[in-house]
Amino acid sequence: MSQQGQSFMKGTLVLSVAAFINRILGFISGMYIARLLGAEGIGLLMMAHPLVPLVITITELGLPVAISKLVAEAHARGEREKVRRILHVSLAVTSVLSVTLTTLSLLGSEWIASILLSDQRAYYAMLAITPIAPIVAVSAVLKGYFRGMQQMKTIAASDVLEHTVQIACVLALVHLLLPYGVAYAAAGAMAASVVSEAISLLFLVISYKVYGEQKLPGETWASHLKQGRGTLGELLQIGLPTTGHGIIHSLYGTFQPLLITTSLALAGIGTAAATQQFGLLAGFAFPLLFMPSFITQSLSTALIPAIGEAAANKNSLLIHERMNQATSMGLLIGAPATVILYEWATPLTTLIYNAPEAGLLLKILAPMFFLHYFDAPLHAILLGLGRAKAMLWNYIIATVMKGIAIFVLGSQFGIIGVAYGIGIGIVMQALLNFFSISGSIGFYWNIRPYIKVGICSMLMAICGHWTYNYTVSHGMPDLWCVIASIVCSLCLYLITLVLTGTLTWKSARHKFSIPW
Repeated sequence: MSQQGQSFMKGTLVLSVAAFINRILGFISGMYIARLLGAEGIGLLMMAHPLVPLVITITELGLPVAISKLVAEAHARGEREKVRRILHVSLAVTSVLSVTLTTLSLLGSEWIASILLSDQRAYYAMLAITPIAPIVAVSAVLKGYFRGMQQMKTIAASDVLEHTVQIACVLALVHLLLPYGVAYAAAGAMAASVVSEAISLLFLVISYKVYGEQKLPGETWASHLKQGRGTLGELLQIGLPTTGHGIIHSLYGTFQPLLITTSLALAGIGTAAATQQFGLLAGFAFPLLFMPSFITQSLSTALIPAIGEAAANKNSLLIHERMNQATSMGLLIGAPATVILYEWATPLTTLIYNAPEAGLLLKILAPMFFLHYFDAPLHAILLGLGRAKAMLWNYIIATVMKGIAIFVLGSQFGIIGVAYGIGIGIVMQALLNFFSISGSIGFYWNIRPYIKVGICSMLMAICGHWTYNYTVSHGMPDLWCVIASIVCSLCLYLITLVLTGTLTWKSARHKFSIPW
């Protein structure tokens, strides 16, 4: 593996470790809030939250993704002044937009609450979370810069710091405000998010002052903004399709529950039962399906500037090397995750949620979700190559087809049909992104590693099935049966990967290497 490839994989590893830590911290924080506020308080939080992601999506204009790509390209060409111009123009645009929209949201907060909030007690929580928009927008711009410079440790440290501070603030504010009522306690939990984001932003600003590009004599904000029209055009060429993707994703997420419950109603399922079945799918199956994707999400974060830098240097060999690393990681993570979620579907949903009926939905979706672990890297490759419009159209087509499949299959076969409809959308999006990349620069497919991983996965499934049945037959508690069988199957998976030469460990450099 080349030195650049090792640097790319190291950045991915750093972000993956940070994402894992943040997941644990987020779980602890969420569990604490849920127990303290109860279902009523959590309901108020959920009502107050949806407006903020839409405001952030609009104010960011997709610039963080564009920044990481353009900064990586400019840095590769040694254009230090352009690197700073990209950052200054982006900060100016996002600051003006975010402050304007946040001010309008605060001034019109009562009117917005009267329309969006079914429970007006959520007004205080909505008011508390609104100021987070400009903080998140500016932080996202700085993170885009650090991604472009491939300084992933800074991003990882800021994320961990944010979640750590959030837990401390939640402990303090919720305890302080709970005696005044659950509405004020929910607002305190929201305010904790604002404080933690502000601390994270402060860390990023200090890091930029210490590690950022030093300005040349005569450089000023005004000079960069005067010469920034062309730079803004480059940013928006990538950013606007990304913004469109975010808006469509937000709108679809808003209407998906209505689409699913309507299709279930046409299948003759009552409202209460439809709500319960939707909860099994969205509340129980989805979190387990998305859990392993934090690694591929971290990979895609590092991949955009890596592909952009290679494209700027016209190094097609390096582009394909990094694409190979990305798809390899997706395969090595996705294969065992799919086996576990399929083989132990019902035991997992029973142990974690006490909902064995969700196991069937998890088993249906797990095989189709295998392609989801490739989709984030494929998405990042398209953005790194500057194919943001292709990415947007692929998402629109897949989302429309997913909606149609959910409605048609759900109205005929109930929640089982809904699960298949969602799976069809996932498969279609991954395939469309793959074909877009193939049509742009080609995609060299070596089938042998996929066959090897497939064989290793089959052996893992057989081992897991036998071990689970063996431990159950000997009267072990369900929890230990699941843990023991999953651990044994994963050990066999790793051993067979090594024996087949699919995975190697270079002890001299302590680098993770996939010799494909």
